[in-house]
This record gives sequence, structure tokens and C-alpha cells, in this order.
Amino acid sequence: MDLSQVTLEIFSKLEQKWLYHCDASKKTRILSIDGGGTTGIVAGAALIHLEDQIRARTGDPHSSIADFFDIITGKPCPTVSILISGTGIGALFAAMLTAADGNGRPLYTARNAVKFFVEKQAEMFKVKNVGVFRRKKRFSGASMEKVLKQALGRDDGTALTLKDTCKPLLVPCFDLNSSAPFVFSRADASESPSFDFELWKVCRATSATPSVFKPFELASVDGKTSCLAVDGGLVMNNPSAAAVTHVLHNKRDFPSVNGVEDLLVLSLGNGPLSSPANVKLHRNGYCSTSSVVDIVLDGVSETVDQMLGNAFCWNHADYVRIQANSYAAGKVEESSQAQGVLTEKGVESLPFGGKRLMTETNGERIGNFVQRLVASGRSSVPPSPCKETAVSPLANGR
Repeated sequence: MDLSQVTLEIFSKLEQKWLYHCDASKKTRILSIDGGGTTGIVAGAALIHLEDQIRARTGDPHSSIADFFDIITGKPCPTVSILISGTGIGALFAAMLTAADGNGRPLYTARNAVKFFVEKQAEMFKVKNVGVFRRKKRFSGASMEKVLKQALGRDDGTALTLKDTCKPLLVPCFDLNSSAPFVFSRADASESPSFDFELWKVCRATSATPSVFKPFELASVDGKTSCLAVDGGLVMNNPSAAAVTHVLHNKRDFPSVNGVEDLLVLSLGNGPLSSPANVKLHRNGYCSTSSVVDIVLDGVSETVDQMLGNAFCWNHADYVRIQANSYAAGKVEESSQAQGVLTEKGVESLPFGGKRLMTETNGERIGNFVQRLVASGRSSVPPSPCKETAVSPLANGR
């Protein structure tokens, strides 16, 4: 065998071993989880069904959602209503599904993550009465922090950080110090300890709904970047657009992505916050403040859905939005609601405005999406950040 042939074989093997994630024939897969207007039923039911379908189609009972997605992003519940206790569910699910066990595998399956949330929900959102006459209701920050530390820590008590995730993760909040959105990401954390934060603090920060929680102050692991955070759902309740933008501009982790034609996006809604039945009117006919906030936040989420529908209009099968309609808005028993989310017909945004009712159910749409995931193989993004990347610490407040 001549030298040129040997050289070709060597470089071919190196390419297969180290550069396989640059394969342009595979689309980058994004999983986006909204904040919730319910108690996490919509996202929880969709995530369990998604993982069950992955395992059924691969024949591997140990397959996880993280195996087939390249980036996962989640948002908290933005609602200001004390009656709704879904605060932080999107971000918490995203963090639990990507938190690594130390061996490159996720700590939680979808079913275990949902089970944990259901069991700990009352403890997380423990109501306390405040004010002179103890009439104002707030959630206990200390109670939520205790649960988050338990969920996102190792058995030895060590807290997991953004770098301790098996896939890229995005979680937003709003920073009162800079009066601007602040996005926590593994990409930034892997470049500098100035942007590496403990995961439980990230979830706590993005859950700080102003009317029921105090703003949450946190700092990076090296103490050089700080943030006074309130609920990220106030600015990005539907995180799909943020995730798409991140992937399009992150050439280090996603070198083969040049446009939306290289993406495959699954966006999980968590039910509308507002509905005609839930809108509260004052005696003078004006909407209540809480109803206005819910309407605005639903509008922002729907606008993001519409924008992405337009962006993917030439390859609409690459963007799938799962959102509850009738079941999320009504007061339905939880088990029936979860089943109803999967069996009701899907809704798709039209390129020039409006929506259309599809013939497929939400469960069938997830199943068809999984078929494409499995056909294209497991995720090709490296399971952990590039350890050898060395850069100087970034200044506080990107």
C-alpha cells in the first residue's frame, strides 16, 4: 500500500472519530419546553410520551431524550396568579433531563422527572401569608430552594453546574441589574467559570415570578458575574426562537448549521394561560391586571410560534409545535387532561397568519417526529463541553 493510501485511511479514521459531529447530512435537533399555565401536565405528558416512543422505536429500554436531541431549552411559568403552581416547570424539566450523572448519562428519565415534580410540587410551592394583616399570599423561596438542591445535586451533596450537563442547555431570566434578558447556557459556562452557575440556582432564578417570589440574586462559580433575576418567562416564555438563534450562531458546537434547513425543532407548549372563561373583568368592564399579563404572555408565545412557522414554511415538517387547547384551558381532572393532550388534534400555524386544525393528534405528531429522530441516529453533539478551551474570564454583564 502506498503512502498516499495510508494517509487517506488515517485521516478517514480520524474524521470518523473526532469530526463525526460535523456531518452535514444530519439535522441538529432542538427540544424546547415552554413555561406552563397548568401544573406541568402538558409538558409532562408530552415528555413521557416522547421518551416512550423513542424506546419503543429503538428497542432500547435505556434510551433517553438527551440521546436524540442536540440542545434542550426550557422556560418557567410566567403567570402572576397564585392559583397556578406551574412556576419554573419548563426550566426544571430541561435541567433534569440534561443534568449528568458523572458518566455522561442523564440523571433523570422523563418519567422520573415528572414523578419527582408531582411528588414535590406542594413542597416547592409552599404558600405563606405576609403583610400587616397576613392577607397577601407568597411562595416560600426557602422551600423551593430545598427541593431544587435535592433535585440537581449529587449524592455527596455537591451541586451540579451548567457544565455538568450531558447536552447543551439554555435557560433565561430577566436581570434587574442590567434591565435586560440574561440567558444561562452551557456554551458560555464551558468557555469561562464567570458564566458557570449552579443548576439549582439557575432554576430558582428563572422561577422568580415577581408577584409571588422576591428577585433572586446569584453569582457564577468564580463570583465574577452576578445577576438579580426575575422570571424568565416574562421575556421568553416560548424559548424556541432563542434556541434556534443560539444554534445558528454557535459554530463551535454546531459547525454544520447554516440555516433553518439544517434544524429539526420540537416545541412543547404548556397550555394557554388565558381563555375567555378565565378572563377576569372589573366592575367598570376593564380586564384585571393578572388577565392582561396572561393575555400578553400567551400572545408572545403565539407570536414566536407564528415566526418559526414562517421560517420553516418551506420545510414545515422540521418544526413541530405541541400545544394543548381545550384541555389546558378547562378544569379537567389531571389524568384525563394528560391523556386529552395527546389525543386531541394538533394545531399548526399558517405562513400568512392564523392556524389550521390537523388530522393528526398530538400523540401521533410526536410519534412521527420520533420516527425521524431514530432514523437519523443518536445525537451527534459531544456529550460534554470542550475541556481544553481556555479563554480569559469575561467581564460581568455580557
